Amino acid sequence: MIGKYAVITGASRGLGENLAQRFWDAGYELGLLGRSADSLARRAAQFDRRDGRRCDVFVCDLGDPTATQRAIAEIVSTVPRVNVLINNAAVQGPIGSLATNDLSEWRRAIQVDLLSPVALCQGLLAPMVSAPDASIINLSGGGAAGPRSNFSAYATAKAALVRFSETLAQEVKDQGITVNCIAPGAMKTAMLAETLDRGSAAAGAREFATAAKAFEDGGASLDRVADLALFLCSPAARGITGKLVSAIWDNWEAWPNHVTELAASDLYTLRRIAGRDRGCGWGDK
Repeated sequence: MIGKYAVITGASRGLGENLAQRFWDAGYELGLLGRSADSLARRAAQFDRRDGRRCDVFVCDLGDPTATQRAIAEIVSTVPRVNVLINNAAVQGPIGSLATNDLSEWRRAIQVDLLSPVALCQGLLAPMVSAPDASIINLSGGGAAGPRSNFSAYATAKAALVRFSETLAQEVKDQGITVNCIAPGAMKTAMLAETLDRGSAAAGAREFATAAKAFEDGGASLDRVADLALFLCSPAARGITGKLVSAIWDNWEAWPNHVTELAASDLYTLRRIAGRDRGCGWGDK
């Protein structure tokens, strides 16, 4: 009989590596999913498993739908239940105006950042239903809540992932599964470095400056994101679902005191802003 089991994608570097360590430290057993077998094996070997806990490795390129389905089947056949799924893996996609984008790269970004997370959610629902207090966490990103010039593929995928998460949260609420998104902020990662590599001409002055500042100042805290992920999987957060939560800007530690208010409102969700919401009576009938 296994203990609490968390599947984490993109687990061999950056935020995914940090999440894996923090969930391991919290007592979880792990299923690490990523493209590099060597990197995953090295990461798994770093965990102290003298207490008998398991750390499984699932090699998969999430840009390949067939490979993703194979990984899902392998996970389901390996563990009887999954308590936590964290869809962390992502690619930046093409950087630059849509007119200059390579559409094959655009499609790959949609596959990795949206369609594969959807497939993982669907494929792991059955082993999650059998796990008490299961949680799905999807990592959002820049562009999910507002337009992001020169990052159209990434922004489109992340906005869709948030709306998908809101919808799935309603579908599985009665099955005891919570579904939330985390907006982590600008983290000092290899993916953000791609913005600097492309330069301000392609990324835009604002995006380039944001990336440069993150690398100069250290960026958003990976541990703060992990704190939020662990919180959303905890008993204290069981009534919180269908929300987009900022790791750095939202006072989420206080949310358990307002679960009823959160559940009855559209707070921390994607919504259309009408004229009446901004006091512009001329825009509405």
